[in-house]
Amino acid sequence: MSEEVTVAAQRPGQMVVAPALDELDRQIVEALTQDGRLSIRALADQVHISRANAYARVERLTATGVITGFTTTVDPLKLGLATSAYVTLSLRQSSWRALREQLQTIPEIKHMALVGGDFDAILLVRAADNEGLRRVVLEKLQAIPEVLGTRTALIFEDLGTL
Repeated sequence: MSEEVTVAAQRPGQMVVAPALDELDRQIVEALTQDGRLSIRALADQVHISRANAYARVERLTATGVITGFTTTVDPLKLGLATSAYVTLSLRQSSWRALREQLQTIPEIKHMALVGGDFDAILLVRAADNEGLRRVVLEKLQAIPEVLGTRTALIFEDLGTL
């Protein structure tokens, strides 16, 4: 399959060309999303194609950047990270690139996204306890000059990916 489609810009003025996906590609991505440890044989059996076809499609999906990697999902509580929160940031305009590098150095930040709305960025922060969360927000995040303000929403129960 060599067709491509143009999708939304990642940055202003930039368009991204993505490979066109058929239903079988989508089934493969869904199966690997559910279990990234599936063998090619199990994947082929699950989506009813040959192993060679499954291997070629996974290779193409990886080479074209549809599949960007494989990861392990962990239980934060069993990892000793008992306190989780979403922290929103109000930023100095056009400071996202510099800020991104600083945020990547804070190990408690597990996810970050630039968003539109009442705030500029949202972070998923996981810490050992409330003291650790306080340290991240008050001592690390608020010390960054590009951060104008923060708001913290505690996660009472993490329901996982739906």
